[in-house]
Amino acid sequence: MRTVNIHEAKTHLSRLVEDAAKGESFVIAKAGRPLVKVIALDAPTGGQLRRLGFMVGEIAVPDDFDRMGSAEIERLFGDDA
Repeated sequence: MRTVNIHEAKTHLSRLVEDAAKGESFVIAKAGRPLVKVIALDAPTGGQLRRLGFMVGEIAVPDDFDRMGSAEIERLFGDDA
């Protein structure tokens, strides 16, 4: 993530805001010490960025999922001994 000092932020505020709106967040620092983080309003926060279970209630897994195709697999790779 890019860090800019306060003077640079004041000088290039319009460009920095446009970049942040496009998803390129940045940190504003004073004397090298980070003070604030600028991100787009619609950027996902830590709690919003979640992938596991994102389709809960939208799909159903059959009860025999772990056995589906077992006859075909047995035929192809089964023990012929």
